[in-house]
Amino acid sequence: MRGGGPANGRGLARKLSTFDVTSLVVGSIIGADVYVATALGAKLIGPASLLVWVLAGVMAMVIALSFAHCVLILPKVGGPYAFVKEAFNPFAGFIVGWGLLLAEWFSLAVFPVAFTQYFLFFDPGLGALGIALLKALFIVIILVTNLVGVKAAGRFNDALTIAKLAPLILIVLGGLAFLGLQPGTFGGNFTPFLTGDPLGFGRALVLIFWAYAGFELSTIPTDEVDRPARTVPRAILVGMLIVIGFYFLTNFVVMGSVGGSVLAGSSSPLIDAANAMFRSPALLAAAVVLVVAVGALLSITGADESGTVGTSRLAYAMSLDGLLPKAFSRTHARFQTPYVGLIVLCGTAYVASLLGGLTDLIASSVFLLAFVYFATCLSTLILERKHAEAARGLRWKRAIPVAGALFSLILMVLVSPYLIAISLVLLAVGVPIYVFFSPRKELEDLRAAYLSAEAISRRAYRQSQRFLAYPLHQVRRLLQR
Repeated sequence: MRGGGPANGRGLARKLSTFDVTSLVVGSIIGADVYVATALGAKLIGPASLLVWVLAGVMAMVIALSFAHCVLILPKVGGPYAFVKEAFNPFAGFIVGWGLLLAEWFSLAVFPVAFTQYFLFFDPGLGALGIALLKALFIVIILVTNLVGVKAAGRFNDALTIAKLAPLILIVLGGLAFLGLQPGTFGGNFTPFLTGDPLGFGRALVLIFWAYAGFELSTIPTDEVDRPARTVPRAILVGMLIVIGFYFLTNFVVMGSVGGSVLAGSSSPLIDAANAMFRSPALLAAAVVLVVAVGALLSITGADESGTVGTSRLAYAMSLDGLLPKAFSRTHARFQTPYVGLIVLCGTAYVASLLGGLTDLIASSVFLLAFVYFATCLSTLILERKHAEAARGLRWKRAIPVAGALFSLILMVLVSPYLIAISLVLLAVGVPIYVFFSPRKELEDLRAAYLSAEAISRRAYRQSQRFLAYPLHQVRRLLQR
């Protein structure tokens, strides 16, 4: 976060500007997802998937604005768990937090699969056992990095940022050069424009939407933002337009360079695009392809590493709240990291990466994310009524959370019934967890609410101000004087 020092010599930290929040929006979305999702839409509907990249981005932008709506109403409260809890009740908040934890867990399982697909460029003959061992090695690297600590993990992820962006910029520049040098070939690769069946459009929308997930991280507390009512929506709008434009341009040049038919059968689309764009001289082509391949592997590793940080901290926070086993908040004596939670998350994500295919894992994650988004968008409408004063001036934007809820519902419906059933079963697992742990949490809350010194003083003051008690209270004060 920028601007941590004093401003104007008065010891006040500079608040985040539109540029700062826009950068946060872009940075929280663009990552390894584009390496993974580029070919998924092409396999289903061909070059027409470009339209889906735009549509998915618009849907994500509307839902992101709904999140911003919540933050503007409750400026010091963040996250779907807190919004839904405030709008409805603690159980609803827990289920949404549990759903978000599951969605992030599915995403963690996606990246070992994607990593092995790009690694096959270096060793195409890798067998099933080798792939399983490679996924295990990948998970061990993620686990060890996170166990050492957030600071080390942050440095590791910072080092991967350049590796993440450089290959993408190379692909875009190479694709534009390919368009200029071979416009006929480039244009011909877009025919036929639509392949597959109409149902493929919906499946492509679900898979491509996953690449936009992460926008909710940009809805930070508004007390850190300069003129938040104007800055946050504008930054989300501009940031999402930048992301949509970048994703569209990347997929446009990849599609035009490789072609829909080749892309449909690709497991490492950006490597195939680099091969098509940089064919000569041979040394340059080999170097560019190597850069893209290594960049893809590092970017995927960085995405899973940062995702593991966030997911483990979510489980840690829920454990501290008494809503998950205390083991998830148990920290390592030396590194002060939640090692039990990290081991459980990484171990189960590895199992999921062995059992689930790439598209099934992504679709399951999107269903659960859409469930969280749907609940958050509905919460916005409830919070407007509960906090009418804070929501003043926002009511004309009520169409935004309504549209966000509708888009979230559409995404949920488009997922296959089999994956919906699995996701609902996993969501239902949260019910006995809540039933088991919530009484302890509620007892602690009641104890804090009624037995603490602050609560007793506050209750005594309220009682002293009630009708009939107030005159007696005033008489007692006079006598004491």
